[in-house]
Amino acid sequence: MTDLLLVRHGETVWHAENRYAGVSDVPLTALGHTQAGRLASWAAATQLSGVWTSTLSRAQLTALPCAQAADVALMVDPRLRELNFGSGEGLTRREMRERFPDALNAFGNDPVAHHLPGGENPVEAAHRFTDCLHDMTTHHPEGRVLVVAHGTVIRLALCHLLGMPLREYRRVFPVVDNCAVSEIRLHHGRFSLLTFNARITTGPGPLASQTLLPEVG
Repeated sequence: MTDLLLVRHGETVWHAENRYAGVSDVPLTALGHTQAGRLASWAAATQLSGVWTSTLSRAQLTALPCAQAADVALMVDPRLRELNFGSGEGLTRREMRERFPDALNAFGNDPVAHHLPGGENPVEAAHRFTDCLHDMTTHHPEGRVLVVAHGTVIRLALCHLLGMPLREYRRVFPVVDNCAVSEIRLHHGRFSLLTFNARITTGPGPLASQTLLPEVG
């Protein structure tokens, strides 16, 4: 049995305008670093067997204090990176509506069949991310692993692992908050969702629900 604790990185400088970060390498804000510190305090008391993260700096800067606090090596894997939003990278929805309104409308109706122009196929993103998760369960067959990644690809992975249509990821999981925890468990070959988008505490106790705040990437 392996528990995977999926966490989105801390707040970035594009948070206020809700810009689509994707594979753009944007830095954390001061609050983002504070969130990472709180997550690390929680991680220190959580008996982690591993910490994994993506190649993007916002995720690594969130994950590194956690690995240090838990006294485990930080594993960096490119399969955990965020979805590439193509022509939408760095834009707000209003800016996208001005530049490619028809494509944005199609994206709103089905974000998988009609992903943003020039962007990554969400089906492929879900597969690469979940392939990495399966590798983690091989490395940590009886452990708890913290996975610091990104909002959209976490939602895609949850839909894929739980057998939900990928096109519903924005509706079923409307948002993933910065440094909130979603816990999944692999047991007898099947994944279960134990907690979604939960606010961390500073100790090993139960997770509490978190207010939903928008941001992409």
